[in-house]
Amino acid sequence: MPGNNDRQSAWTQSAAAMGFPPSDGLPPRTAHRQRAARRPVTAAAQSDRLAGAWLRGALVAIALFASGCASTPNWEKPPADFAPAPQADGALAQIEADFRATNGADMSGFRLIERNDRALTWRLALVDSARHTLDLQYYVWFGDTVGQLMMLRVIAAADRGVRVRLLFDDLNTLLHDMDSVELRDAMLARIDAHPNIEIRVFNAWRERSLVGRAAEGLADFERLNRRMHNKQMVADNRVAIIGGRNIGDEYFGLNPAFNFHDLDVLGFGPVAREASKVFDRYWNSEWVRRIPRDERMPAPQDTLSEAARIAAGHPALQGLLSGKRAWDDELAALSATLRPGKSAVHTDSPSRAASTRNHMPEAFRALMRSARREVLITNAYIIPDAAFMDDLRELAARGVAVRILTNSLASHDVPAVNSHYERWRRAILQSGARLYELRADAAMRSELVDVAPVRSAFAGLHTKAMVIDRERCFVGSMNLDPRSEVINSEMGVLIDSPPLAADLADRMARDMAPENSWQVTLAPDAALRWSSTAGERTSQPARHVLQRLENLLFKLFPAELY
Repeated sequence: MPGNNDRQSAWTQSAAAMGFPPSDGLPPRTAHRQRAARRPVTAAAQSDRLAGAWLRGALVAIALFASGCASTPNWEKPPADFAPAPQADGALAQIEADFRATNGADMSGFRLIERNDRALTWRLALVDSARHTLDLQYYVWFGDTVGQLMMLRVIAAADRGVRVRLLFDDLNTLLHDMDSVELRDAMLARIDAHPNIEIRVFNAWRERSLVGRAAEGLADFERLNRRMHNKQMVADNRVAIIGGRNIGDEYFGLNPAFNFHDLDVLGFGPVAREASKVFDRYWNSEWVRRIPRDERMPAPQDTLSEAARIAAGHPALQGLLSGKRAWDDELAALSATLRPGKSAVHTDSPSRAASTRNHMPEAFRALMRSARREVLITNAYIIPDAAFMDDLRELAARGVAVRILTNSLASHDVPAVNSHYERWRRAILQSGARLYELRADAAMRSELVDVAPVRSAFAGLHTKAMVIDRERCFVGSMNLDPRSEVINSEMGVLIDSPPLAADLADRMARDMAPENSWQVTLAPDAALRWSSTAGERTSQPARHVLQRLENLLFKLFPAELY
């Protein structure tokens, strides 16, 4: 962008003074993060989907223990702004052109992204390869190793002249990670000052201090309890990644405490323009504001020395990336792996007017009810309702086979969900569906979940996906619980592609295998049994006694909060 070079240079220097590593280095594993990794994993603290009770309790705690005066920014609605039409040049445009030449202009090309290491490398590849635009919409983008690495690459793209739009749920400005509260307005405002970057936040707290946020949260809990759970990125309006992952270490196999087994889908072609329209809808929503200006900058730090930058690299990232910035070989091989299909990207309305209801639950269930032979569901957080149970019974009556995989108590990062899910196990089985629960020690963990040399304490399920008749599939952010159905906003993509659906069905079947999951069954006396290669259990598997106590405790809270 003409005239921006001096501003970019000044911005880069000030970013270094704030402690950001230079853009050609890997982000440091701060002492703060290392301490967090050694802390015991608390289920509510590690959830991607903070439940309403956690939010209320956290706000009360902040109000009691924090100090400082509330600061109120000027929350004028920013001007409308839309993604430009895709340009004809660039590596990503060439991939789409090659795919279109073989499959036609109305088809998109899809690839499942399952392995955590590949989920990170494909995101970096798209950021590094973008020539014109990057739009990134996430529930949370932590300040940990992955968060810093991704942000540094995004900043580097902006330095090249790429126009970057970042849309976060405002909860993101309150958290360093799910274990640590940290006000991040100043840091994000400094990134927003880059001439090619704009940051907006969804459903913002008007008060920006900890005390101010706590007080506002108590006074306006109903509004602030609604969060934007969407997760997507779009590069050059040519390619999108849509799915379940936030930006943080545990979503990409780098957290020694625990890591998620998750799923995204990469899509070239019309699906990217559909995703871009969803982004624009939120970006220009009445519920979105620009990150507030904040002149209170962190104290300057000395520029990191070369030795410190070398020592700061995460060992898994050193082996995985080794400073990689060129992706020519990976992009050249990508076209041949894309599965052709037609798609529809669905989302809930960003508005929360009294007359609006979430769209995603009905879109999901309409797809589910369309099955003629088979339904495969993998979903991390399930608290069924009567409508879902009616659908299961109706499918069984028509002879449709249903298999469902969710978290076990042992693999759960949110025991509150398990507390309210467990009473539905018998009803699910009695409907005719087969039920599986992920093992915390799943055999696939070393290949798909952890990135060597990281060896996490346990694996948790975070995928939200469904396959219908091995012809059509859904991948997105929506859980099957009250929070996703009623409170949060969600998004996902429905894909009509037998080859892609078959790929996903095979992976779901692998995840349900006894080396990876417990099959839950009813004994002749109607007692529940859990069976796997680890043997048979007569009570639900748990990692430790504390989990069982938490499971009992959270029964005291209403299921509607989760």
